[in-house]
Amino acid sequence: MPPCDPNYTSCAPIVQDIQTVVADLDGGLLISRNPFPYFMLIAIEAGSLLRGLLLLLLSPLIHLLYTFVSEPTAIQLMIFISMFGLKIRDIRTTARAVLPRFYAADVREDSWREFSSVCGRRIAVTAIPTVMVEPFVRDFLGGDGVLGTEIDVNPRSGRATGFVKMPGVLAGKLKKLAIKQEFGDESPDLGIGCEASDHDFVSLCKKGYNIVHQGSSAVPVHQDPLNRRIIFHDGRLVQRPTSLNAIITFLWIPLGFILAVVRIFFHIPLPIYMVHRSARIFGVNIIIHGQPPPPPSPGSPGFIYVCNHRTAIDPLIIAIALGRKVSCVTYSLGHFSELVSPIPTVPLTRDRATDAARISALLSDGDLVICPEGTTCREPFLLRFSALFAELSDRIVPVAVNTAPSMFYGSTVRGWKSMDPFFVFMNPRPIFEITFLDPMPTEMTCTGGRTAIEVANHVQRLLGCTLGFECTTLTRKDKYMMLAGHTGVVDNSSKMEPSKSQ
Repeated sequence: MPPCDPNYTSCAPIVQDIQTVVADLDGGLLISRNPFPYFMLIAIEAGSLLRGLLLLLLSPLIHLLYTFVSEPTAIQLMIFISMFGLKIRDIRTTARAVLPRFYAADVREDSWREFSSVCGRRIAVTAIPTVMVEPFVRDFLGGDGVLGTEIDVNPRSGRATGFVKMPGVLAGKLKKLAIKQEFGDESPDLGIGCEASDHDFVSLCKKGYNIVHQGSSAVPVHQDPLNRRIIFHDGRLVQRPTSLNAIITFLWIPLGFILAVVRIFFHIPLPIYMVHRSARIFGVNIIIHGQPPPPPSPGSPGFIYVCNHRTAIDPLIIAIALGRKVSCVTYSLGHFSELVSPIPTVPLTRDRATDAARISALLSDGDLVICPEGTTCREPFLLRFSALFAELSDRIVPVAVNTAPSMFYGSTVRGWKSMDPFFVFMNPRPIFEITFLDPMPTEMTCTGGRTAIEVANHVQRLLGCTLGFECTTLTRKDKYMMLAGHTGVVDNSSKMEPSKSQ
């Protein structure tokens, strides 16, 4: 059996007879060997901020255990703090909807190239709990399975006990044992490990490589070559919660919440035409491009301002950019957000006839903002536009909305939606970029002979070109199905073309 290469920095070309590969995840397929940020995400997103704060406070002890005791001891402590008492369902949902975005940004290009080039069986091995990494490995790396630590779950309550099943945290010689059990007498063709700690399991393979980390030489892979692309993800945090980022975040949260309260409630009694300038005093930057049409004259119907959907407060930001109150329709808005909203908000029912009647009534009173995607999308993609707006008016103004959150996302699938506006304004310097496009010419509306679907698709493409976003045929239902219980990802080959029908 060929020995492991102790100085491996990039794999040699894979030969055709290699049909199976076993790769260490942390430090092998991923650049970072430190799993702390992912346990922090589980603690915060599946648990609470208090649980995340406890994990952060104990991070010096965890580091000492890693350095002077053993990796399994440190990982067991992180498992206990981040998972004890949590429903296994919530842990799985977080692993599917939150973790992949951060994992995908940390994939090592050279080892991923070799892992993905094997056309046969691909297995990832890790000391991290299988429940945390399996959705990412299968859906994004195209792996066939994960050999990882199995957490213990109370069968009656469905909650994690904070401990692990035998034989314990999968590290060191236990990785070798797990691979022997998985493959039996047939050794894997290729093993990719991380430095000397993985020599035991790499030595089982017919051909083995150990990655030696040399400073910052590792290059992350661009997400496009991954097996699938991230379009939807959940969670409040923008930055990977490393120890330093977590410290900054927790120090900022009390000040940020106070600042958000001031930013929101100071402007509620102000005339809306004053908000654009006064918002700058509190660090909120609203950048406006283009020239919107003037308000409708008495007796004439209003314009429909059709925008993409980035945060829960997009209609409010458009109203501020216009300098006048406009109505908006929404599918889901927290009761508190609806109560304090300075512009009229009208809920939609998803019954087409009822919603059409409500929108028509609003247009007879003035301008209206509508987000035909039906839900927010954080990544540079546009979801399929509902065509209802095109059936009800030919006075259509496309509006491109973009944001630049630095610390918190202002949308969530699992969390309290009433907190969405607060998280938007808890960012140190919220930035909103609003671009008003020219009103749609009559010949490009239903009045000009176009179908409602053609109009909706045309508006989607206009906004996509303006923002540099990719148009998809995905819908609100796709998003919630993906994040709530199915794949959570989209194949590169499907639904990534510009939408042609609705």
